[in-house]
Amino acid sequence: MNPVAELAARSARIFAAGSLAAATAVGAAGIGTSAQAADPGYGSQTLAAPARPYVTVTTRAGLNIRQYPSTDSSVKGVLKYGTKVGVLCKVRAQNIEGNSIWYQLRDKRHVWISGRYVHVTGYVQYCKDVYPSSRSALPGADG
Repeated sequence: MNPVAELAARSARIFAAGSLAAATAVGAAGIGTSAQAADPGYGSQTLAAPARPYVTVTTRAGLNIRQYPSTDSSVKGVLKYGTKVGVLCKVRAQNIEGNSIWYQLRDKRHVWISGRYVHVTGYVQYCKDVYPSSRSALPGADG
């Protein structure tokens, strides 16, 4: 499988595995402000910071919110400079100017932003640890 197809397949698996788990986790945790933070054009530096971990947008041009962790993916909104938004997990995907980390927002839409244009506050787990593979539950799997 070529690298592009592998990235697309991995992104689709992460999205599919995370949909149910994230919906359950977000509902159980009572996290509701991140959906507002991911709305197009949303952002104010005067609001209280979301629960950790969160990121702060560092590019004055604004940051595209993507459906998947790739610039080939469709844009679902824009975060303004200085916006603070909660993140659920991170993956290594498309490299953007030396940074291959992408963050999944704590948002019911399961959207992504590049790590190149944000400052992280708090520890962000890798998505493989947040959404364990069903293979890891199989006997003999290394997980």
